[in-house]
Parts: sequence; C-alpha cells; structure tokens
Amino acid sequence: MDEEPTKEGRKKERKPDGSSEQATAGNRGTKPGQDGGRKREGERISFLRRQIEEANRNYYGLDRPTLTDAEYDSLMGELLEWERKYPELVTPDSPSQRVGGHVAKEFNKVRHVEPLLSLDNAFDAGDLREFDRRVRSVAPDAEYVVELKIDGLTVAISYENGLLLRGATRGDGEVGEDITANVKTISSLPLRLPEKILRLDVRGEGYMPKASFLRLNQEREEEGQTTFANPRNAAAGSLRQLNSAVTAQRKLGFFAYQMLGEGVGQVETQSGVLAYLQRLGFSVNPEFRIFRDIEGVVRYCGEMAERRHQLAYDIDGLVIKVNSLDQQRNLGFTSKSPRWAIAFKFPAEQVESVVEDIVVRVGRTGVLTPTACLTPVAVAGSTVSKATLHNADYIGEKDIRIGDHVLLQKAGDVIPEVVTVLAEKRSGAEREFVMPGTCPACGGPVSREEGEVAYRCTSIRCPARQREAVIHFVSRDAMNVDGLGPALVAQLLETGLIKDAADLFTLKFEQLLELERMGRKSAENLLQAIEKSKERGLAPLLFALGIHHVGAKAGRVLAQTFTSLERLEGATQEELQEIPDIGPVMARSIRQFFTLESTGEFLTKLRLAGVKTTSDTGSRQPLLAGQTIVVTGSLKRWDRRGIEALIEEMGARAAGSVSKKTSLVVAGEKAGSKLEQARALGIPVMDEDEFSRWLAGRAKETAPSEAAQPAGS
Repeated sequence: MDEEPTKEGRKKERKPDGSSEQATAGNRGTKPGQDGGRKREGERISFLRRQIEEANRNYYGLDRPTLTDAEYDSLMGELLEWERKYPELVTPDSPSQRVGGHVAKEFNKVRHVEPLLSLDNAFDAGDLREFDRRVRSVAPDAEYVVELKIDGLTVAISYENGLLLRGATRGDGEVGEDITANVKTISSLPLRLPEKILRLDVRGEGYMPKASFLRLNQEREEEGQTTFANPRNAAAGSLRQLNSAVTAQRKLGFFAYQMLGEGVGQVETQSGVLAYLQRLGFSVNPEFRIFRDIEGVVRYCGEMAERRHQLAYDIDGLVIKVNSLDQQRNLGFTSKSPRWAIAFKFPAEQVESVVEDIVVRVGRTGVLTPTACLTPVAVAGSTVSKATLHNADYIGEKDIRIGDHVLLQKAGDVIPEVVTVLAEKRSGAEREFVMPGTCPACGGPVSREEGEVAYRCTSIRCPARQREAVIHFVSRDAMNVDGLGPALVAQLLETGLIKDAADLFTLKFEQLLELERMGRKSAENLLQAIEKSKERGLAPLLFALGIHHVGAKAGRVLAQTFTSLERLEGATQEELQEIPDIGPVMARSIRQFFTLESTGEFLTKLRLAGVKTTSDTGSRQPLLAGQTIVVTGSLKRWDRRGIEALIEEMGARAAGSVSKKTSLVVAGEKAGSKLEQARALGIPVMDEDEFSRWLAGRAKETAPSEAAQPAGS
C-alpha cells in the first residue's frame, strides 16, 4: 500500500471537473491535458484504487476501519470523476465497478467446475454423535472445524489470472446463474487477488446484514412496496436483480469458506483453507472453532443457539467439517452430500395456530395427501397458512382434529409441520377427520395397499393425477421442458389440448396461440423446448415416466444396464434384482408398470413422436458395464465427483468401499486403507494415468491383453 502523502508533498492541482485540490505525492503538478499528464493521471487513479481497496479490506475483512465514511466517500467520488473523464483507463478490478448499473435481460447459465452439494442435517446432540461415529470408523483421529451456517445465498466466484472472472448462484448444484455484475457490488469481495493465481474458484455465502435488511424494509414500506420476509429472501432477491445498481444499494456481505484450484495444494486442513482465503483478501467468518472431539462441538452448537440473535447477521445453524482435507477425501461422498460434513440446524421456532379445515390433494401416483388449512401465522420468517399432514396414520397418531389449537414449526426451518395438538384447549366442537372413500378430484375409487400407509386413487384418468404426472414429466431432472410450469400444464389439460404428457409432442403453434396470455414468441419457445426434450435420452425418460420407487439415480442405473427402453421392458424381475441398487420392491414396481395396458399406449405415443428411448451408448454395451470401481486418494487429472460421474456414464458402479465384488481400484496420491484392502484381496489397482490409458484402449476396442484389466473384464 502507498504511504499517505505528507504536507510537504502537496500542492494545488486541478481535479477532472476543473476545481482545485491539494495534489498528493502521487500526482504532483499534474493537470489533465498537460503534456505527459496522462501518465500522471493514471498514477493518481491507481493510487485511489489502492487506497479504496485497502480500506475495503480493513473494514470488511479485518474489522479494522482506517477511514471515516466521509474520507472513503471523498476518495470514491474523486475516482469516479477521473474515470468518467478518462473511460479508457477504467479496469475490471476498479472499485468503481462495485457501484453497479449493468442491466441484464436475463441470467446466463453457468456449469460449476465441481458440483455444489447439499449437506445432511443434524437436529440434536444424538445426530452429531452418530455423525462422529461414522467419521471415526474411517478417520479415528479426526478433528472438526465448526463454522456458522450463514442464512443467505450460496455463491461460487471464479478468478482467472488473479482477476474476478465470474460469479454464479448455486442453482441446482450442477448449473447456476451468472450474476457477475451483482457480486462485483459486494465490497468485501476482492476484485483482484494479491497473488497472480492462474485459476481459483471460491465458494461462500452472500448475505444481508440485519441493519441493511431493516433499512431496506423501512424504505420499501415508506414507498408502499411489499417488504421482504427475512434477510435471506432479501439477499437472494438482491443477488438475482437484473439491474446491478439495485444490488449495490442493498449493501450485501460475503463470507468465503471453500476454494478449488491453485492454492489448494498449499494447505492440508479446512482451517488452513480459511486462513489462506483471508490472506487473499476474502472475508472469513471469525466465529469458526476447532475441536478434537464431538462433545466440544455439541457444547459450541448449544452456545451459538443462545448467541445467534446477538450477531449482526442471521444464521440458521452451524456446519461441522472434518478438518483434514486428506481425511475428507478418504471419507468421500454419497450421491447427494459429503460424508465429512454435516449441518446442525437450530431447534425450530414454534408458534400456535388453529386447524380451520383439512383438505386432500391428489399426487401424480394417485396418493391422497391431507393438508391442514391453518389460521395464518408468522413462523421462522414467513407466514404459514397450510401444513402437510402426510397421511391418515400421521393424523391418527397426533389425534389432529378440525378446530384444534396446534403448535407449528418449520422442519429444518423450511417445511411447516404440526408438532403437537394443544388438547387442553379443546372445546368439544372439534371434528375428527376421515379419509374420503372416493377421490376428491375425480370421484374414482380409493384403495390402500397392504403394508402401505398411503391411500391412492386407482383411476388412471384422474385429472389431478394427470396434472401432477405431466408436471413431473417436464421437470428439470426429467424431460426438462423450459417454460412449461404448473399453471400452463393445468391450462393445457383443462382446454383438452393434451390428455397426458405424450400429447405435448403433438402440440401445434396455432393451438398454443389460443391459450390465455400466450404470445407468438412464447409459443415458439415452448415448441422448441418440447422438441429439444426428445433428445434427452433414456435415463431422464425413465425418471420422467414416474415409475413408483424409481428416482433419477435408479433411472441412470437402469439406462446404463439396459441401454434401451425395449430391453428394459423385456427384463424379468429376477434380472432387475441382480442389478446393484435395484431391490425387490423397485424391481416389482418396474415390472408392474410395464405390464399395464396404459403404459404400452403411452410409450407407443412417445415412439411415434420421435422421443429418444436409448441411452447415449445406443445399442452398444457400455464400456464398463458390470464393473464396480472404487476411487481413493487425491487425483490430479480429475476431481472426485468428476471421475465417479465418468465411471457411471460408462456403465460401471462407482462404489465407496472395497469388497470382493470390486473390479478395480483407481488410486491417487496418499491412498490409504482402501488401497491396502485392494492389495490384500488381489484386486487390480491403477493410478489415474493407467486408468486413462485403459479407458482409451477400451474405447478403441483393443484386446484385453493390451492393457491391465480389472477382474471380470
């Protein structure tokens, strides 16, 4: 940082607007337009930028303000004046770029370099101790880092050659939205790193401080606008503003907690990651703690539950992580979350309400779900007027009656649920609820299968089932038809333009134009999205079909194994049960689905419409079909999620532990007990270079003898 100019180093100088000011040692005798002045002007601009960014770092990152608000505003004002006069000198990392003003038409999609996974939740000390037991079965000497769980919006920031390149939302974990212009307005986020790092990806939480939230809501109330329910909603809405000038006014903060890319190899622990991020200029939440045992973690969770309301920002829990990065790699991931981390959620806020009625909703599989209609009440930051009651057994166990006073909370601070009935407040006018004997949507018969808690409508023509089935069919993980939401699905069914999801592929432009609020451009976009969905392939299609018990992961497993819908249709229950992850219940459900006459009619319509019913491997057997492969240790060529996704795409099962059924172990650096187990069991082992060459050989259909082969090749 440059030294502050002394009195002796000052002399009168003209500002960009022509007025005079004291010149600093950085620009003595400079006048815009004077011979050689441009260099001096550039030096002055650079000096101002350094002063402002240093002030930002001291204020937001170190909590040590070095300038008054007036001094800061004066420096920023002068910088803006210079840059307005000489726009060619504006750079992407200038503090002026935080002011905002970029207006986007829409957000572009961004694929994350590694997925942003969700965390499993713990709600009490018992859950934490169970997490500790699982961790110590793999890493007996593990210690934990506990960080506050900031209640905001997860953001991924990418740097290239030390400069902020892109900011993106979490999205679905795989793909987010480009909000670069908005994240640049966050003063605690460095626009340029102090080290020239080729590539760095930083994850963290964008949040709105309580003071900013209260000020924003007060301003909106004065202007007659609706107010935000809580700081999290306000932060999410601010970061997803199309006009970044609005975001800049909201005064958001950012806490960094993870990094990928260069620099990761310099540290060995999560606490080291936090220290390195802070050294790079990021704000790191100062409340993190390190514990050698789970009981220290339990005590700290209790302490923060009491202190949470004293913080300047909202938190909804804490995140517990194994400190050692090597132990994190050994613990690995499930399909949805890391095994080395868990989120402790604070006990939910409970409030009282009244059950005014109980209504029944019919889902896509025909399940009848009772829902409580409640006297509206504020709980955990939003107004609640409905809560699912799940099923008849749930209502019976809690003895919930229409007219009851009940205690409500949000499960995980998200989903409203009835905790208990306040039976002492009953007047005798309350009414017991009985599940209907006929479907409330179509009047068809309702049945309850043996061993199940759910009542179901058995009519395949039930309009409620059809609506929910179409909504599921076009959802993101299924056929992913952009622009086709629940309201439009309902309109298409009500007008008779479609009777089921297969009819979507026969829709005509002129038909769509007859719908309410449907313009020509919207109709064109919808037809393009429907046409594009035909090429999604077998795995998303199997999930879209809504087969009972078959989720997105099972759809991928089935697609990898059978490669075509025709082969799957002909599979026996015994053949299905031989597949890893496909148990007898799912296998029976799959067979039942394909024996229904309505299923055959539906699939015929899909085929006639040209919907792709094969996997990407076509009629060929996947390269690694039938293999079970375990990856262990740290890799250079791939990240863990990337190589496991590749393994599954090629038809193999990416397993987390070594057994006699393991075909191959891919071992990176610092491979531990899994490598030892593989050697003891005589299982083939490859490093990542050997594995890469072997894959290339398989792709070229080389003979097995030309490369090391796993068992069962």
